[in-house]
Amino acid sequence: MTTPEEVLETAAASPAAISARFAVMKTRANFVAASKARYETATSLTVQMRDRRDGDDSMRVGFTCSKKVGNAVARNRAKRRLREIARLDLPHLAKPGHDYVLIGKKDLTATREFEALRADLAKALGKLG
Repeated sequence: MTTPEEVLETAAASPAAISARFAVMKTRANFVAASKARYETATSLTVQMRDRRDGDDSMRVGFTCSKKVGNAVARNRAKRRLREIARLDLPHLAKPGHDYVLIGKKDLTATREFEALRADLAKALGKLG
């Protein structure tokens, strides 16, 4: 059994996790507005990007998967994977003041290799500019 002091020493020695906070879009109006903006399709996901033009530099992200992706378990798994690639990559690749919607694809988002999923996001964001 480890003592509390050993736990603190181990935590201090390990590097902090890279994490960025972003607002999550939840209202239908935000998703509808983003759906009318630019989008780019990659192998395993679709990315919609909308410039809010409201003077706010924060980044907002929404995640969605239709029932075509599968049952609730498959949709939730796909959305968890989308949230994780957004957490890892969007702070470095996204533009401030924009809304992003990541849309999962049938049979691909939940099963594709994680690094390939990250590459798909980077490719789509690169094409969006």
